[in-house]
Amino acid sequence: MKTYQTKRLECDVLIAGGGISGVCCAIAAARQGARVILCQDRPVLGGNASSEVRMHIVGANTDRPGRDLQLEARESGIIEEIRLENSFRNPQRSPSMADLILYEKCRAESGLRLFLNTSIVSAVVENAAISEVEAVRISTEDRFLIKAKTFVDCTGDGALGVAAGASFFHGREDQACHGESLAPEKADKKTLGSTLLFMARKHEHPVPFIAPSWARKFVPEDFRLRGCVGGPKEEPGWDYGYWWIEWGGHLNTIKDNEEIRDELLSIVMGVWDYVKNAGDHGADHWALDWFGMLPGKRESRRFLGQHILTEGDVLSSRVFADAIAYGGWPIDIHPVEGIDDRDVPPCVQTPVPRLYDIPLRSCVARDIKNLMFAGRNISASHVAFASTRVMATCGVVGEGVGIAAAYAAEKELLPAELANNKEAVTAIRQRLLQQDVYLIEEGLPETENLLSLGTLTSSSEQDEGSAINILSGQNRCVTGDRGVASDRQRPGSHRWMSDPAAGFPAWLAVEWSTPVEASRVEVVFDSGLHRHLTLTQSSRYARKMHWGSGQPEMVRSFRIEIRAPSGEWETLCQIEDNWQRRWRQILPTIRCLQALRIVVNSTWGLDHARVIRMSIH
Repeated sequence: MKTYQTKRLECDVLIAGGGISGVCCAIAAARQGARVILCQDRPVLGGNASSEVRMHIVGANTDRPGRDLQLEARESGIIEEIRLENSFRNPQRSPSMADLILYEKCRAESGLRLFLNTSIVSAVVENAAISEVEAVRISTEDRFLIKAKTFVDCTGDGALGVAAGASFFHGREDQACHGESLAPEKADKKTLGSTLLFMARKHEHPVPFIAPSWARKFVPEDFRLRGCVGGPKEEPGWDYGYWWIEWGGHLNTIKDNEEIRDELLSIVMGVWDYVKNAGDHGADHWALDWFGMLPGKRESRRFLGQHILTEGDVLSSRVFADAIAYGGWPIDIHPVEGIDDRDVPPCVQTPVPRLYDIPLRSCVARDIKNLMFAGRNISASHVAFASTRVMATCGVVGEGVGIAAAYAAEKELLPAELANNKEAVTAIRQRLLQQDVYLIEEGLPETENLLSLGTLTSSSEQDEGSAINILSGQNRCVTGDRGVASDRQRPGSHRWMSDPAAGFPAWLAVEWSTPVEASRVEVVFDSGLHRHLTLTQSSRYARKMHWGSGQPEMVRSFRIEIRAPSGEWETLCQIEDNWQRRWRQILPTIRCLQALRIVVNSTWGLDHARVIRMSIH
């Protein structure tokens, strides 16, 4: 490396890995005031959700029973912000535009320095803590020596943690290890495999396909449990590939990644050859438009943390006092040999009865004092990981870890000290709630919200949507996610909803008997958390969503007004075409307020106004 230039950098939080967990982690930490460096070894952000792999982001909002105001499991916080941004600004569902949105989100944070094409290659550990890491960027022949207070591994494969010598799992534990019925009888080094997706496009004329000589050859029996004809006969379609084109779990998904890629490419070509040339599947006019060259990896290393999340924790929805995120995806276990195990279903999904906690302790290394992790490498058994590994769950874990890492740096604490520090855990969880993150059975105290000191009125309201609901401390409909609602988690809609018969404009106001001083107003709107919302290349899946505009429930046009001494309402700000769930406004100067109100002029489709939370500080 004689031609490489060495540069020394310092920050509060160093994050390795720019997938969804790393992006959410970095943005969250930067928004808490931390100086953040994010190193990503690829040219784009997003990991398995990037244009290089093109998997859609899924999480706790599976196709379980539940409708509007009955179950709202979709994740909020930064991952929701990203989804809403894509829905509005990327109506064409472009994977490259999604890359750009993530890049833009990171660049928008003044405290975040982004290093693409930059890999962590080594770490210096002193007294069981990382003091410095070495990163290399081949494209510019640069070598970076980076000091930080807290280090976070979001690389999926655990590159940073392994460089630091952190303990990790690789493979499947046996049933006796954690008392898991879904684990294999004998432990082994096998994992879930990887997938290459493909996209095809329909043309006005027939398009032939000539398979490479090295493409796999398939027969109908190979797809007996998988299905390979694109969908209903009246509307065959191959705009999005097959997630079950999976292979390599019987190998080492890190060391054998190149071999796995080559074999997956052979499988993709063979599957498409079967679709095009092995019978009348209605694919004459379809042609391959894109296929991945980077395997979408499901599993490799999982770190040993202060707590190992297990099947029992997930299925019983065990309560953790240090919970920083939640999950809800089924325990989704695939055959390790993937498509080669043709007599086994491509996945076996064990439903998760309720949403479940993911504790901070599963994100803090047991043997490295200032190392944390987020994403698919958190401290979980192979079975529990099969639920936590999906990207929306990785995203909310990333945001929780980012806020915890920033807090540790701010308070000069080691991450290893956080979980046993009641004051620290309380502060971290409250900061998460303030960022519109959801924590099961936890509400945001409204004692510091000036609205709690005033009298609330509205132009109209529904029986289940009274104005006082915006002070409940909850950011979604609650039905009792552990089966029974706690005292702090009263069942209800937890939002103000105006009466549709009253029409627009609709307003919600607060009045104080004694003027108050305020510097900030924040509003959380309804974004339809009961519904699917994610960038997908599957037209069928996209039909389940409202894509290409604001969500129907979202307030589109509104204004904030304050009442002048004369009694007249003065407009403080007017917002048009709002598409985001969370809106904040810093008041120009500290104002002595007697009354303030939000006036909703329209939504993106709903016939009444909805506000989940409003706070004034």
